[in-house]
Amino acid sequence: MNKVILMGRLTRDPEVRYSQGESPMAIARYTLAVDRRFGRSGDDATADFIGCVAFGKAGEFAEKYFRKGTKVAITGRIQTGSYTNKDGVKVYTTDVVVEDQEFAESKNSAGADGGFAGNSNFSGGGRPEPMAAGDGFMNIPDGIDEELPFN
Repeated sequence: MNKVILMGRLTRDPEVRYSQGESPMAIARYTLAVDRRFGRSGDDATADFIGCVAFGKAGEFAEKYFRKGTKVAITGRIQTGSYTNKDGVKVYTTDVVVEDQEFAESKNSAGADGGFAGNSNFSGGGRPEPMAAGDGFMNIPDGIDEELPFN
């Protein structure tokens, strides 16, 4: 089975071209920077830069909504290929052909701090408190979480 699941940030805006013919199809290419952690402490971190290509409606979506720095989650398959460049050298390629793609963070938390404003939003119990209005989420009234069946 050839299945890939990735989450990362776009390194630049997608490059989109359209195929020739009666019904042109969007072909979007973008690169995801995907964190790679090694070591037990997780302190040693680097990133892999993975080329992705989205066709058709997925390519149009990427063209319209994806921008440099956007955090996305994709599923797809690995595809390898090769071509001979202008210098006569054979170049081997590996890309992820996108089957599904979606945003991995809200618009408000993009470029921010993931929805929490430092330690000032944490209660003594170590649980994040709701943020002030304007963050895109409704504040939960006090005491409501005791009524939920999945505490």
